[in-house]
Amino acid sequence: MAGSRAYGPYHHFSDRKGSLPRAGAERHPRAAHSGPRLPARPPADHALHELAALSRAQFDAPDEGEILRLAMDHMAAAGPYRAEAGYLEVAGDLVPSPGNRQPHASAVNRRVRELAGQDGIVTVAGRPWGRALGLRGPGALHGYLVVTSRSRPTRIEQSLLAMLVRHTAAALSVASAHRRRREDALEARRLREERTALQHKLISVRAELGYERAVHALMADVAASGGGEEAVTRALHGLTGLPALVEDRFGRLRSWTGPGRPVPYPEPDPVRQEDMLHAAAKEAGPVRIRDRLLTLVRPHGEILGVLALVDTRDEADEHTVLALGHAATSLALELTHLRNLAEVELRLHRELADDLLAGTDEPSAYARSEAVGHDLHGSHYIVVVRWSDRTADDSFAQTVGRAAAAVGMRSLLARRSDHVALITSDRPHARALYEALARESGTRAGTIGVSAPCDSVDDIPQHYLEAQRALDVRRRSRERYGTSFFDELGLYRILGPGSGQRELETFVQEWLGQLIDYDLRHHATMVETLSRYFDCGGNYDETADSLTIHRSTLRYRLQRIRNISGHDLTNVEDRLNLQVATRVWKIVLGGPG
Repeated sequence: MAGSRAYGPYHHFSDRKGSLPRAGAERHPRAAHSGPRLPARPPADHALHELAALSRAQFDAPDEGEILRLAMDHMAAAGPYRAEAGYLEVAGDLVPSPGNRQPHASAVNRRVRELAGQDGIVTVAGRPWGRALGLRGPGALHGYLVVTSRSRPTRIEQSLLAMLVRHTAAALSVASAHRRRREDALEARRLREERTALQHKLISVRAELGYERAVHALMADVAASGGGEEAVTRALHGLTGLPALVEDRFGRLRSWTGPGRPVPYPEPDPVRQEDMLHAAAKEAGPVRIRDRLLTLVRPHGEILGVLALVDTRDEADEHTVLALGHAATSLALELTHLRNLAEVELRLHRELADDLLAGTDEPSAYARSEAVGHDLHGSHYIVVVRWSDRTADDSFAQTVGRAAAAVGMRSLLARRSDHVALITSDRPHARALYEALARESGTRAGTIGVSAPCDSVDDIPQHYLEAQRALDVRRRSRERYGTSFFDELGLYRILGPGSGQRELETFVQEWLGQLIDYDLRHHATMVETLSRYFDCGGNYDETADSLTIHRSTLRYRLQRIRNISGHDLTNVEDRLNLQVATRVWKIVLGGPG
């Protein structure tokens, strides 16, 4: 049904003929005329007369397709124009008119979609002037007209074209409103008939077995099927004929069966949600709040969610209330089961994450990760999250987990006394996780530290320290809130407490690795040249003398060092890191010299 309705506006494109003559026909001087010849109208008056006739025909047209066809067929009424294409918005897409000119169809189609609802220039061969003009109604885009001209229209002609577009859009708005009213009336009638038939069926069931027994049996079957919230709402909608829905405790939609679902579903208001839960908790059974008949799902007194029927016409009777109560009991069993599973899965995830951060053997780690559905193979990153005004309790850990999932991070999560740690297979985006956490927590006062990539399970504890180092450096910097990556810390990687031989070697390899490899392959002395250059304070003459080479040779070597390493000696940050790296290479790591 939805498909046939969506293409309804084009029903009259190809086979219906409007009563309005084509604009060009009235311009022929030898057109038949049975009465005395009247004085010729001025061109603008003539155009206005034609546009008025066109507007009347459009508002009398039976549907949107005919309105658009009339506009395209009589485009010349506004000036030296030609309609290249027309489009109607149908189910969120722009559907071309069958009357579109084929030689340029694909190019025009692409251009119209690129405009994304805006007016714009369209290029058609042999037509110097072209525009795509949106047909807009109140809060909606009904479609487009693509119009071209052999010459640039005058201001009057452009005004007439704008008038034609406005009249067409207004006629489309009216036709669209009429169509929606017809469709709504048909849908309402169908729903009433469906509900009447369902009630008759339920009455028959009650007469044979008893209504309550039948509902109880149905909901028991739903609970046994393991179909979850959707199975419950589907059964409840079938029993009552009313839209049925499940929300979690915080007002977020989990399942909806039946017509009228809002898209997008409204974001819950925390204060209003708590007030609603408090009011419903006072009642022993279902309670009506505005247009909904709802009941709390609360096994053992803990609220797990809300089950509701949308009853805008206040049609619910005792049978509806009975069905809602049985459905809530069935749903409570389902949600309790799901919660128990989630708690077990969460505990297994956290235990694995705790062991990985502390250090565990690879075979056990891989087996346990497969059991919880996380792939530990490949590179991983350790992410440490700390928010200034939040303690690292279970609530904050859940917030971090939701934010990480929202930005597409597949991760294991562990909680510590003052931070939450994630083991993730994807390198976090520089700002995505931070922005998601800022939205979830309602404050930007937080810091995130990210380790270098970790390729082995055995190295996870060391990379956990790297993530903490990155977080500590960021918290002590001027811009203390945001995300810092360990492999972007430069010199700060070896300045903090706990720095050891491994950090020194990694730092030297990052800044001098290309030069060290080059020296080994070519028996060269690029690293030594760079070290002497820094030892001599950047003085060319002193450096050349200490190396017993010519000044021009030194210049050549320094240029080669720039090319090989990719670091710029004129950059203050690069120069500082290179100088420290050469010192570490020579003094701590025992480099030549």
